[in-house]
Amino acid sequence: MVKFLHISDVHLGCTRYQLPESPRDFFDAWIDVLQKYAVAEKVDFVLMCGDFFHKRTVPPETMDYAFAGLSLLKDAGIPVVTIEGNHDQKHSDNPFSWLRSLEKWRLLHILEPDVENGNFVYRPWDYDRDESVSDKYVRGGYIDIGRARIFGSAWYGAQANWSIPRLTQGIKENRRDGAFHILMLHTDVEGHQTHPIPALSIAALSELKSVTEYVGLGHTHMHFEIDNWAFNPGSIEVTNIAEARETRGAFLVEVGENNEVSARHITDYRQRPFQRLSVQVTGIDDPKGVTEAALNEIKTRARVAEQGEPAPIIEINLRGQLGFPNSELETAKIREEAKKLTEALHIRLKNNTVPADYAVAVDVDEDAGRERLERRVIEDLVGRDSRFKTRAADLSDAVIGAKRMALSDEEPEKIAEFIAQKSVPSSEFPVPGSNAV
Repeated sequence: MVKFLHISDVHLGCTRYQLPESPRDFFDAWIDVLQKYAVAEKVDFVLMCGDFFHKRTVPPETMDYAFAGLSLLKDAGIPVVTIEGNHDQKHSDNPFSWLRSLEKWRLLHILEPDVENGNFVYRPWDYDRDESVSDKYVRGGYIDIGRARIFGSAWYGAQANWSIPRLTQGIKENRRDGAFHILMLHTDVEGHQTHPIPALSIAALSELKSVTEYVGLGHTHMHFEIDNWAFNPGSIEVTNIAEARETRGAFLVEVGENNEVSARHITDYRQRPFQRLSVQVTGIDDPKGVTEAALNEIKTRARVAEQGEPAPIIEINLRGQLGFPNSELETAKIREEAKKLTEALHIRLKNNTVPADYAVAVDVDEDAGRERLERRVIEDLVGRDSRFKTRAADLSDAVIGAKRMALSDEEPEKIAEFIAQKSVPSSEFPVPGSNAV
């Protein structure tokens, strides 16, 4: 039997809302998962499917956290196999990264195929391969651990569909009789994505069924499964309150003698609670009325801190049409009183009200996530110009996607390519060549 833990999107070093407690939250969640479901369950290995770090530039505190968790697994004799995500990939002109340093220190194994003449070439992972070349950090595309043969990949972004036939062929040429074949892949998947960057199609993903028994996904911060074959655990912790309602966690996977898969999605570990509340201010004529409405919402619906558990982070959204100037809102009083009532770690007060003349996205449901609200605002603004009204959705994708890619430290050339793809008809956009990776 093969037994392993599949996690992704640990995002060590993430700081939410400038709160000093945030980096520790991400470490606490990750280390709790490792202790309960890797060490205690005595798994054969741990898969981490990208975005181990939140940013390429890693603070010393975050590196301490990474070393502590990975050392825990090393001391337990549990190997860690990982791939680079968009947040922790190396720069294209530099062979070094902190993730690759952790590999050099023998705390994990990074898997990535070589690219030769536009094809993906898999070679076995080996610490000693190309040891004479000091900047050759990645030393293999696949690794064998017991009966499992694990294949890696890179962050392909908008080129994910282009990459699948090459991955399929590379794995096909390196299958092992009797092995359980795993591919680790960091990408959104059609129908499950929360990002505007083009997702991998289901049809393209399905090509991998001919050469794999398990596809370990990452990148999308919510949990989903496809055909008991492709599994996305979701992020370990919430990186943004818009994700708070999504199911996330890890997979504890057992593989039988005939390669049958039993995957249990795990959510029972230490996490910071989040809550988003909404207050409708349309029709309220004065600041005191808004304050009263907000505090009444807190008293009746807000989570309160529980002893021994992380205190919650609560967001209060003021929505609707405000009948007086924003400057008259009693924002400080609302935050202070709300914190007293809940003993929350942090109270966020967001003023999403608008004057009637400038109202946008007024028909969006109050519980809509940030992605949907942001998209509708941009579509409404673009749609006011008759020249772009029929292409509001595409241009909204271009604006939001470029912003997300920039925040993820994506290469400028890739951002420009994405904007071009979204800004011109698809028939005019060039087919990716062999140098697109």
